[in-house]
Amino acid sequence: MRPGAGSPTVSLARALSKLGYCSRTEGESLVRAGRVRVNGRVVREPSARVDLRRDRLAVDGARVAAERKVYLAMNKPRGVVTTRHDPQGRRTVYDLLDPSLPFVAPVGRLDKASEGLLLLTNDTRWAARITDPARHVDKVYHVQVAAQPDDALLARMHEGIVDADGDRLALKAVRRLRVGERNAWLEVTLDEGRNRHIRRVLDALGIETLRLVRVSIGALQLGDLAKGAVRALTSAELEALTAV
Repeated sequence: MRPGAGSPTVSLARALSKLGYCSRTEGESLVRAGRVRVNGRVVREPSARVDLRRDRLAVDGARVAAERKVYLAMNKPRGVVTTRHDPQGRRTVYDLLDPSLPFVAPVGRLDKASEGLLLLTNDTRWAARITDPARHVDKVYHVQVAAQPDDALLARMHEGIVDADGDRLALKAVRRLRVGERNAWLEVTLDEGRNRHIRRVLDALGIETLRLVRVSIGALQLGDLAKGAVRALTSAELEALTAV
C-alpha cells in the first residue's frame, strides 16, 4: 500500500470494481465488513489507496485477480431495472446474464419503462470513455408518443425546454418515423444523457411517452437482437465504438 512516487492508485472499493469482482458500492460494504485484505492485512476503509500493479487483494481469503475483459450488448426489456439489487424485488438486467460471466456493470442506464440497447462491461476505463459527455456519442431512440406532432412541435423539441427543475434539455435531432390515427413514432437522437432526458422534454410539452426504445449507440445497432437476449460485441464493433 506504499506505491512509489507517481504510481497510479485507486481507492480500495474502486480497485475491486476495476478488477471485475463487484460494484464499487458492494466493494465498500465488503471493506467495511472487514472481509478485504491488502497484502495480507485487513483494511476497513473503502477510500484507502492501493496500487493494482503491486498490491495483492483478497476477499474472504481468496485472491482477487483481474478478470478477462467482457463487452456485452443487451436488448433490455421494458419493466426490467438497470441495477444489481432492487429493494422492491423487481427483475433486474442481472437476471438476464449468464451466471458464469465475471461481474459487469451497465454503461449508462435505461429506466424501468425504457427498452432496447444496453451495454455492459467490466472494463471501467472503456465504459468511462463511452459515457464521457465531451465525446458526444450519439444515441438513437424510437419513441412512440400519444400525439401527432407537427413540424412546429418537432422544432420545439429540438430547440429545447427548461423543465420544472430549471434544467435546460434539448434533443439533438428528432423526426417522424410514422404517424397513426392517435399516436406517432419519432426517431430521437441525443448526444448527452441526462436522467429521463427524452421523457422530461416530452412531459414539459404535454406529450405522453408510450414506448421508448434505444436502437443504437454510436455505430452499434440493436439490430435483430431478441428482447432479453445478450451477446458479446465483435472486435469490429468494439473498435468502432472506441474510435468514436
